[in-house]
Amino acid sequence: MAMSCKDRKPGSLDNGKYVRYTPEQVEALERLYHECPKPSSIRRQQLIRECPILSNIEPKQIKVWFQNRRCREKQRKEASRLQAVNRKLTAMNKLLMEENDRLQKQVSQLVYENGCFRQHTQNATLATKDPSCESAVMSGQQRETHQHPPRDASPAGLLSIAEETLAEFLSKATGTAVEWVQMPGMKPGPDSIGIIAISHGCPGVAARACGLVGLEPTRVAELLKDRPSWFHDCRAVDVLNVLPTANGGTIELLYMQLYAPTTLAPARDFWLLRYTSVLEDGSLVVCERSLKNTQNGPSMPPVQHFVRAEMLPSGYLIRPCEGGGSIIHIVDHMDLEPWSVPEVLRPLYESSTVLAQKTTMAALRQLRQIAQEVSQSNVTGWGRRPAALRALSQRLSRGFNDAVNGFTDEGWSMMGNDGMDDVTILVNSSPDKHMGLNLSFANGFPSVSNAVLCAKASMLLQNVPPAILLRFLREHRSEWADSSIDAYSAAVVKVGPCSLRGSRVGGFGSQVILPLAHTVEHEEFLEVIKLEGIAQSPEDALMPRDVFLLQLCSGMDENAVGTCAELIFAPIDASFADDAPLLPSGFRIIPLDSGKEASSPNRTLDLASALEIGPAGNKASNDYSAAGGCMRSVMTIAFEFAFESHLQEHVASMARQYVRSIISSVQRVALALSPSYSGSHAGLRTPLGTPEAQTLARWICQSYRVYMGVELLKSGTEGGESVLKTLWHHSDAIMCCSLKALPVFTFANQAGLDMLETTLVALQDLTLEKIFDEHGRKTLCTEFPQIMQQGFACLQGGICLSSMGRPVSYERAVAWKVLNEEENAHCICFMFVNWSFV
Repeated sequence: MAMSCKDRKPGSLDNGKYVRYTPEQVEALERLYHECPKPSSIRRQQLIRECPILSNIEPKQIKVWFQNRRCREKQRKEASRLQAVNRKLTAMNKLLMEENDRLQKQVSQLVYENGCFRQHTQNATLATKDPSCESAVMSGQQRETHQHPPRDASPAGLLSIAEETLAEFLSKATGTAVEWVQMPGMKPGPDSIGIIAISHGCPGVAARACGLVGLEPTRVAELLKDRPSWFHDCRAVDVLNVLPTANGGTIELLYMQLYAPTTLAPARDFWLLRYTSVLEDGSLVVCERSLKNTQNGPSMPPVQHFVRAEMLPSGYLIRPCEGGGSIIHIVDHMDLEPWSVPEVLRPLYESSTVLAQKTTMAALRQLRQIAQEVSQSNVTGWGRRPAALRALSQRLSRGFNDAVNGFTDEGWSMMGNDGMDDVTILVNSSPDKHMGLNLSFANGFPSVSNAVLCAKASMLLQNVPPAILLRFLREHRSEWADSSIDAYSAAVVKVGPCSLRGSRVGGFGSQVILPLAHTVEHEEFLEVIKLEGIAQSPEDALMPRDVFLLQLCSGMDENAVGTCAELIFAPIDASFADDAPLLPSGFRIIPLDSGKEASSPNRTLDLASALEIGPAGNKASNDYSAAGGCMRSVMTIAFEFAFESHLQEHVASMARQYVRSIISSVQRVALALSPSYSGSHAGLRTPLGTPEAQTLARWICQSYRVYMGVELLKSGTEGGESVLKTLWHHSDAIMCCSLKALPVFTFANQAGLDMLETTLVALQDLTLEKIFDEHGRKTLCTEFPQIMQQGFACLQGGICLSSMGRPVSYERAVAWKVLNEEENAHCICFMFVNWSFV
């Protein structure tokens, strides 16, 4: 019997429809939803029993409520995302319109200057016989070389300098004081880091960036002023004086020191004025410039071991954005005194691209990173907060820079050499400050080491892309590192005795990379390296232990112009405490030719565009010669060792020999990766043109046709070289693995190398099982017998992993046996269709 309307209970059913829930029922359901958004049938029954107020509602209706609630939540999130995208696009449109107006003004000014130049040329032609011409030229020269009188550095004089700096900065940020050109390889858009430009034809080096960040202007200014927190090359910024201004602004006098990036050049320092003020439109401005040739006020005398550089009017223009966040303009303009470094290094100090990568874009990345952390969870990898991980990255970078520079005020002193000056040895007998903690006692036990030794060197590399070389060093540690040295370095960080052995004890069992954190654009990432099965002494050979390294990687993008590539690591204890002592060592590779602002910046220097069959080699194309010359870079190596004072000579000898062995290994690897290696050695042929590579490509295509009944490549592809070239550029990832108990990869085309995030040199160390997750490995084990018996198998879409540990999705995969001329199985070939990074 159906209930009347007045007899129905709240929430009860009536012919498939339900009465509106009471506020108490909605509150209970919402509370349960936040605890478990998608309860199972058993859980829903349990909810009804535990919550009496829901007892008169059928389980089916509760299921419908949860479905509707999840749908509303999804719609809310999507609406919020679309609103954020719309705000970002609106702000970006405003930014682009402003940039377009600025460019139009610049075009008008150039047209005007061109007309003036033509008029001046005509007048000069007519006045060639005028005697007054010479005097006019001489007077002009005198005006150019005239020295400006000293500037007043009293409070009133500093305010005048500050206002002048503000006007000059704004003319660069939004005006036409500097001719800006788009930085090579940087395209503006809603997903880009911002609009990046470099100077053309102005004194010194300059870079400008415009972008959007999801932080309020005052927070942006606070972060940017803390330069050491985001600019790894900044050693210190000391505020020596603060003067308030009548308009509510502040004038600060700063002394700033920058690390030298290599052992071949001195460090830089700056004596600066920084002016912070608010404009009439509400925009916040922080501008800076060097103070020089001043009187009647504070000054900074030259500092030993530093070259005084000049900062021309630079700074940050920060405007609030509708809907939250800020629009920011950044200008960096410096004269880094390139005369003070060897000629081979001068491109580093004369390149606006290098300045943009190291300073201007680093500021934007820091802001975007913190904005992302604010909007997401506060806890990331290994239970660490983002701020703690940034602090670890900063400690690694700072420790490495301290080792490379070896400042005497940090306690470093130089040891004598052994007759060769290729490796420099520094000793720090008071390493407490350098390592960032008190080493006298740790966890209640006395430390085993009371001094630190650093062995460092720099070397010039030819024709090797820094990103490719550094990626190889990261993925193949066993090619250059000595496991006994790693074991020793790890042991001295721990509490307990350890002696350095002269011979190699055991080797790497395996190297496991455990991702920890990465920045927004993945241009820098922090990870833990687990070296399994290393014996720390001959007595431990039967019981090898694991060694852990904290590692910072940056500059892995081969397409980025002027990017410095770094691999910095330090041994850590398994406990991985935030305040653990760190002794960073590693490599820094800096391209030297970016100062030429390469004519083809989008050119990809990738060793994976060749097929390595036999001798080491990588690239057959003439990319380098076509670009107008070879690529040069400088690599700086620095390794630190903690030791007891009475072992100083022994450890110094070991360190010197170890760094020399690393240099030898790096030179060997660099030679193998160099595209000119094949062409400069008689008897070696370009890998893409080898008969072996062409034969393998032909076997792959023929076997695919035999088993699948269709052609792998487009019809009309004839000839071994043409088949190989077409296979290499195939859009799907194609890769071959050996027919061993543990299959390893032997070949991959360009798409395959991109998918695996590896190179042909590193490919052969990658096993088939490492790229699949547990489900994929089970599927592979099930299908492998069918491949061997039937000759092929079609695999459903799924997820696999790149060599970097990044998940890769694919729509489907095909595997088939590759038969040789005698129709014997040569290898197994896999093709992953429509793959993409997740």
